[in-house]
Amino acid sequence: MALAGEKKSRWSARSPLLPRKNEEFGAGEVGFDGASFSGAVFNLSTSVVGAGIMALPATVKELGLLPGLVMIMLAAKLTETSIQMILRFGQASKAVTYSGLVGDAFGGSGRKLLQVCIVVNNLGLLIVYMIIIGDVLSGTWSGGAHHTGVVEGWFGCQWWTSRFFLLLLTTLLVLAPLISFKRVDSLRYTSALSVALAVVFVAVTAWITVVKLMNGSITGLPRLLPNIVDGSSFWKLFTTIPVLVTAYICHHSIHPIENELQDPSQIKSIVRTSLALCTCIYVATSFFGYLLFGEQTLDDVLANFDANLNIPYGSLLSDMVRISYCLHLMLVFPVIFFSFRLNVDGLLFPGPCAIPIVHDGQRFISLTVALMSIVFLGANFVPNIWVAFQFTGATAAVSIAFIFPAAVALRDCHGIATKTDTRLSWLMMVLAVSSSIVAISCNLYSIFHDGGGIPS
Repeated sequence: MALAGEKKSRWSARSPLLPRKNEEFGAGEVGFDGASFSGAVFNLSTSVVGAGIMALPATVKELGLLPGLVMIMLAAKLTETSIQMILRFGQASKAVTYSGLVGDAFGGSGRKLLQVCIVVNNLGLLIVYMIIIGDVLSGTWSGGAHHTGVVEGWFGCQWWTSRFFLLLLTTLLVLAPLISFKRVDSLRYTSALSVALAVVFVAVTAWITVVKLMNGSITGLPRLLPNIVDGSSFWKLFTTIPVLVTAYICHHSIHPIENELQDPSQIKSIVRTSLALCTCIYVATSFFGYLLFGEQTLDDVLANFDANLNIPYGSLLSDMVRISYCLHLMLVFPVIFFSFRLNVDGLLFPGPCAIPIVHDGQRFISLTVALMSIVFLGANFVPNIWVAFQFTGATAAVSIAFIFPAAVALRDCHGIATKTDTRLSWLMMVLAVSSSIVAISCNLYSIFHDGGGIPS
């Protein structure tokens, strides 16, 4: 009985599925003294800057340049506000996971609902990552036109340049080794490289845009405001909100990163630094991407780079842009998969006595293989990234980013909420619910009446 009591105390409902720092790791982890500030910034930035950036130029095209850039910065501010709420109320409840915080406020049902949202959101993101990797390597179809992939362009249409085979090869040789790590801090170097590759993508895109402006290839200014011609075009603007929310979703990664920090008090500064870096990358990508391709901007802007850029070394630069971001997504993938696996495990093995997955090798391997297989199959059957963003962004992502943090603050189990917290929470709640309803309605209307989401 005493042993059972000790186990229950050790693995309480608020305990992280991943042990904190090195206090509960095995002997092999004794040398781990906690994650550094820079490592945490890179890991969090990698969690943020994923596939959402590829859809932002299309978002700006729909909203117009000025409102689009303003909305990107506003989304960053609202994201920071919601994360600060999670951290502050989490400290009051002594919860060390996001689901533990929600469980403290709403019980086991609330905890499970959040975990379901995280699983749905991360599954959608991972599928989107693989879709884009497939688009880059093997090509894609959009508007009846085929956009050639890098490998397909180099070697022609062969059985081994097909989407299925290239995604299978990528999964076995690149993704499988990366998702086998049991600590998120183990990915700090690949995360730093992924952020550097995102910066390379932005820099090369900016260079191409400047060169084309100087040689006169780009004529006319981009549309500054949305093109609203009827009620349908007005309501369609709301379909961009899920993309903006998905672009900044990282709330599920906050606690795993905080739990491994040498100094957990640095987490607020880490969040601000990471969001500032990501916002700069997003604004630059959206501005130069829309300026470069104008009204021909596709929902996955990488697909635009298969065309002749009409500049010196245009083919080389185009391949650099696509390959750099394809590699970036491969390195982002394990960070998102980390949280995905933890939350699926929490749903399948609930209870205060459940041993963390890092201590159960057989469970870790079997769950990893099963989840990776689901993502792989999904990437081969979901038609395009906008379809995935429309529904996961309007449901799970909005709930994770705004509805749950606002609900926790309004519940205020520990009496620490201020009047400002209450006002912001109601604002986030109303905006999130109303925009989600409109976005889902517009998406369903577009699918059944127009044959798709935002037109390419």
